[in-house]
Amino acid sequence: MHQLSRTDARRLAIRAQLLDSPRPTDLIDVVRRLTLLDIEPTAAVAPSADLVLWSRLGGAYEPDELQVLLENRVLLELRGVIRPSEDIALYRADMAEWKRGDKLTGWRKSRNDWVIANDGCRRDILRRLAADGPSLTRDLPDSCVVPWQSTGWTNNRNVSQLLELMVLRGEVAVAGRRGGQRLWDLAERVYPDDVIVAADEARRTRDELRLRSLGIARARRTETPIEPMDVGEVGEPAVVEGVKGDWRVDPVYLDDANFSGRTALLPPIDRLVYDRTRLLELFDFDYQLEMYKPVAKRRWGYYALPILHGDRFVGKLDAVADRRAGVFRITEIHRDVPFTKAITAAIDQEIDELADWLHLERMTLND
Repeated sequence: MHQLSRTDARRLAIRAQLLDSPRPTDLIDVVRRLTLLDIEPTAAVAPSADLVLWSRLGGAYEPDELQVLLENRVLLELRGVIRPSEDIALYRADMAEWKRGDKLTGWRKSRNDWVIANDGCRRDILRRLAADGPSLTRDLPDSCVVPWQSTGWTNNRNVSQLLELMVLRGEVAVAGRRGGQRLWDLAERVYPDDVIVAADEARRTRDELRLRSLGIARARRTETPIEPMDVGEVGEPAVVEGVKGDWRVDPVYLDDANFSGRTALLPPIDRLVYDRTRLLELFDFDYQLEMYKPVAKRRWGYYALPILHGDRFVGKLDAVADRRAGVFRITEIHRDVPFTKAITAAIDQEIDELADWLHLERMTLND
């Protein structure tokens, strides 16, 4: 059982997420280490995937590089995130279980039952894709006999919901994008022809990769969609001083004698801040994405960027990229701790570098 201070735990998490110094230099290596890039369409500053990569690689990163890797299918989109193509083999056994349906329970069974009830529409979509190749959602037939029911925006969006479930069944895949909209094709024409990893082995490997990307995580957490925040029994056990409960750590990060921090501006769904509970426990950092809140109830802004300095989060940057005006507009820098001259200078430099990368002129609210 490893005994860690909060500083130890924070540094584990930062090193695992490639946010220490020096910066990494290879794009595909970064994606493989992080295991995924979230696709979030909001571009108040820049798309989330691009901000994640810029925060690691710096100004040398160009978004076109990511698009080339996607077009060449070195990286693939799976359920709203970008993953290395070789990792798809770790999900194929689960897809087969969805397709068989015999082991599904709870919400998984009810959703698979809905697919079965609309088997005619599922077959129509597969035939259309087989004949026409990559197609937008709107170009696919809706012959569902049982409509998708929801109290939210997905109500009666039969084809889009059916496609999402057909992804889980390993029948269709995102083959690319056109104007930001997904292009669908048969999974067999998109996914690499790698050997499928058995379900139990695949789940353990996914846990190991996730722990390697997080550094430190809980063994068990509440289930979350797309990507879990826990790691099962992989790694080694640890306790963190002042934090209740047990953790799992990747031992590769336990020697932090050479830790060297830096300053970074992170997008709101960056993996270092995505687990808000862990963020509060280890970093004592209170943060929420407030874009869905009424303006009067926002504390930090529409799309505030958490500011990492060394091994602590020191504030939030409320800013927006106004491309029409050609400026990176800084509304406010919220300070969670008193800023020294060194902290202020480091943050100013990082903001300047972000503005340069965006090809915008930095401007504060009062300019």
